Amino acid sequence: MAYLVTGGAGFIGSHLCERLVKEGSEIICVDNFNDFYDPLIKRRNVEGLQKKANFKLYELDILDFPKLQAVFEQNDIDVIIHLAARAGVRPSIKEPLLYQEVNVRGTLNLLELARRFNVPKFVFASSSSVYGNNKKVPFSEQDNVDNPVSPYAATKKAGELLAYTYHHLYDISISCIRFFTVYGPRQRPDMAIHKFTKLIDQGKKVPIFGDGNSQRDYTYISDIIDGLCSAIEYCQGYEIYNLGDSRTVELKEVIQHIENLLNKKARLDFKPFQAGDVWITYADISKAKAQLKYQPKIMFEKGMQNFIDWYKSEGRNLSA
Repeated sequence: MAYLVTGGAGFIGSHLCERLVKEGSEIICVDNFNDFYDPLIKRRNVEGLQKKANFKLYELDILDFPKLQAVFEQNDIDVIIHLAARAGVRPSIKEPLLYQEVNVRGTLNLLELARRFNVPKFVFASSSSVYGNNKKVPFSEQDNVDNPVSPYAATKKAGELLAYTYHHLYDISISCIRFFTVYGPRQRPDMAIHKFTKLIDQGKKVPIFGDGNSQRDYTYISDIIDGLCSAIEYCQGYEIYNLGDSRTVELKEVIQHIENLLNKKARLDFKPFQAGDVWITYADISKAKAQLKYQPKIMFEKGMQNFIDWYKSEGRNLSA
């Protein structure tokens, strides 16, 4: 089996590529190594993979249709796992046109190439952000998601809609995966757990937007990869799945865990709640359990220990 993984040098993408390469699959990785965060971090993520015979890396932008098409011409692709995106809720408010271009047009490019080259399976990385400030918890795939509160969330909903259109018109089997706050070794440096760990470790102020009582459904990276692999295997028709841990942790509790594991005290800097942020994310994972045999295994306490162990051995030396 040959898998095209876009965004394959990123946090989730590199972990997925490692799993699939280990299983003996042929991996075609596409990444443009943009400067949203230090590109050297992403290059390091795939450094070991580039030594494997069943791993190919194409450095290109998903907006470059001719170059992207050439990848399909050069490889017989069985499955597309589309993880590449412009990430982040707050940055999307500052640069909505960029987010629309990358996340909507980029996704459409991949769907169109799936059609042209008869790729039967397509797995799309969506986001829990599509639920917005949904008052019903936990969030179910059946909930209305017509009220996104950031351009990033809107682009992910748009991606789901385009995916359905291509399934309907061309009978491509597509699974849209709504990720809930993924963390673990190699987590992006802009994400809260990694960012706060670095600031606390360096004795710098930690910005807290709101009162610290906001809640997130934190999902450990190996559980996400298990879910993704199942989504690939069972991809049939058009489906949307939540992949989360299905329990919430308050921001203040996250900081306490980091303090305890680093044995350092945080200097908290409280700021107003930010536009585009949501108070809670909380996944109903009953559908993924039933249809994908998905079962999170790593409790938050263990996951945080694993992350801090990685941070102390490798993460400290990475750029912010």
